[in-house]
Amino acid sequence: MGRVINPDTTGKRRNQLMRSSAEMLRMLTQKTSIDDESKDMLAALVYNLREIDAGIEQSAEAWEKRDYWMKAEELRRRWTWPGYMAGQLSSVLVEDKWEALPQIMVKLLPHFADIKITKITSKEGLWLGSYKRLLEEKTSGEKPPK
Repeated sequence: MGRVINPDTTGKRRNQLMRSSAEMLRMLTQKTSIDDESKDMLAALVYNLREIDAGIEQSAEAWEKRDYWMKAEELRRRWTWPGYMAGQLSSVLVEDKWEALPQIMVKLLPHFADIKITKITSKEGLWLGSYKRLLEEKTSGEKPPK
């Protein structure tokens, strides 16, 4: 019997999340004010960044199982930003610190600069309800399952 190959790798999922995040960032930069849709997009961005961060750890563990310790550490070092930026963005949203948003966006945008977007491929409204879910997280004190 041959090897079982999983086509849904963490790397592939990470690329999908990066793409959808880049699309949301592009749409956010075109907005002139913070409305409900903007808040939902920003909250969805927090969830994407958290999932990217979790996927990095899974990928690093896979490298460690193969005894590629240096490669695993390099991966972790290169991808420290998603978890950090998710925390920063989450605190802006939950604590209504909207004045800090431009600085965070300036730090976030370079990580998506190499993703070329000619057409929006994300389903419209994919982010709906994300802001409410993020606020519920704050009141319950824990992250709900996806």
